[in-house]
Amino acid sequence: MSATTQPQAAKDPRQAAQEVVRPKVPTTKLMKRLLRYVTASRGRFWLAMILVLVSVVLTALLPYLMGVAINIIGGQGSYQDLIVVLVIMVVVSLVLWATGWWRNRLMSRLAEDGLNQLRKELFDHIQTLSLNFFDRQPIGELMSSVTNDMEVIGNFFSRGLSQAITAFMTIVVVLGFMLFLSLPLTITAVIFLPFMLGVAWLMGRVAGPGFTKLQEQLGLTNGFMEETLAGSKTLIAYRQQTQAGDTMEDLSILARDLGAKSSLVGLATGPLVNVVQTAQLAFIALVGSILAIQGTIGLGVVISFLNYSEMLQGPVQQLSQIYNTVLQAIAGAHRVFAIMDETPAVTDKPAAQELKNVAGAVAFKAVDFSYVPGRKILRNNTFEAKPGQKIGLVGPTGAGKSTIMNILTRYYDLDSGAIEIDGVNITDLTQESLRRSIGQVLQEAFLFSDTVMNNLKYAREGATDEECIAAAKQANAHDFIMQLGNGYDTLLTERGANLSQGQRQMITIARAMVANPKMLVLDEATSNVDTRTEKLIQEGLRKLMEGKTSFVVAHRLSTIRDSDRILVINKGEIIESGTHDELMASKGFYFELYMSQFKG
Repeated sequence: MSATTQPQAAKDPRQAAQEVVRPKVPTTKLMKRLLRYVTASRGRFWLAMILVLVSVVLTALLPYLMGVAINIIGGQGSYQDLIVVLVIMVVVSLVLWATGWWRNRLMSRLAEDGLNQLRKELFDHIQTLSLNFFDRQPIGELMSSVTNDMEVIGNFFSRGLSQAITAFMTIVVVLGFMLFLSLPLTITAVIFLPFMLGVAWLMGRVAGPGFTKLQEQLGLTNGFMEETLAGSKTLIAYRQQTQAGDTMEDLSILARDLGAKSSLVGLATGPLVNVVQTAQLAFIALVGSILAIQGTIGLGVVISFLNYSEMLQGPVQQLSQIYNTVLQAIAGAHRVFAIMDETPAVTDKPAAQELKNVAGAVAFKAVDFSYVPGRKILRNNTFEAKPGQKIGLVGPTGAGKSTIMNILTRYYDLDSGAIEIDGVNITDLTQESLRRSIGQVLQEAFLFSDTVMNNLKYAREGATDEECIAAAKQANAHDFIMQLGNGYDTLLTERGANLSQGQRQMITIARAMVANPKMLVLDEATSNVDTRTEKLIQEGLRKLMEGKTSFVVAHRLSTIRDSDRILVINKGEIIESGTHDELMASKGFYFELYMSQFKG
């Protein structure tokens, strides 16, 4: 770490996320909610519990049989009795192995099914959330919940839960055998049990908050790593590799220190429990020896009790170790369920109708909108677009052009006013049918890590290869696609990185053609491409817009000169409206924008 790097600097990039206050949820409530995923298959779960009980009883039966055998050897039985006891021990051992194998298999399946269901529900729920959730939730935090938090929950499902159930049943069954053999020795053993469990509980109380902070810090660390890797080109261009490495080191050190503190408490639990357990064995041996000398119990009973005492030590120590696993799982579950309890900001009305037979008439009526309450982005915007018209939106950066498109597709709900399509308020329509009717070609041409053909079919379920190829030809993408290694079956890398910006954009135009919507949103669709490629893209866009109501956001004013109407937006308000010629003749804000671009 560099000498000039301050620890606080590592926190700054994620300070806002770090200060997010999540509502406190009782541990018992979180645990019950987690366990529902494991117990979803009731039949298999109870069968596993029965097998656990059988395994524990058989395990506890072996020390008892050993005590009987010792008493027989001591003269309290015949040679035949000893043979019978030995045969029973062999049979019990074989049945114990079989039930143990079956139990482990069932518990493993329950754990994997439960984790798979939880992971699926988390991912599916994230897909239902509105864009404002992603605006305030760092992607690294989400990835941490899907990966790191799921990992600790999976560890609890696969190992911690099974061990906890087995340990608890073992304690109960062993105490039952102890009571059956000798009440005085049982009391001697039980006296130490609260001390052992108390040590584990106390350590857990100390370690619990530490594990919660650790999970949060891991989320921040993962978020920074994901953001840095995604911006690798920028990082290299501005030579910030060293600074990024220092920040990552600081974040990692914070995670390391939190992990060390939490683990130190957990590691201290075992030795403390061992001290108590050793004292317990000594007292049992002492009391048992006195009782045996007095003739109250046999030597075999003392040996059995010593074995039972050791059997108690294992589960108690396991519970102390499992407690740390449980605390980690609870910390992870708190973050996962916090996401799953998020509700979409934009929802369909109970009686929302499907948008069908779209003509494409759009009306904005006194629309106000703000991303953050109290900070309006759009103010009192009113305009109409007739079916088939091309509407251009121009204005300075941050004026609200893209925001108008975001509320048209109802990614966000309005503060006031209304947006209507064919005379129907969009809040009365289902989001799915609304967005199916509006195709989008955005500045960022996002493609998935899949084949070119599957990226085209992404636009519409049931689209055929022939339809996709025809769309690619219309978008002027067919020729370069055929020059790729495997044509339409060429596998694209993440975000289509193995294509040029222009090629990616032409594929997104073809994808929009496959969708064949009645309305279009084109947001800076020709930015960052060369003149020749722009001509090909513009030709494809003209074919795409034929007969469709289209909204074109553009900084290059030449691309919207032929619009039926141009809306000039500044500081969230439509300040001018008209055709290109009308706006130029008025010599207002649009005239100044246009002349500033073409004065050279």
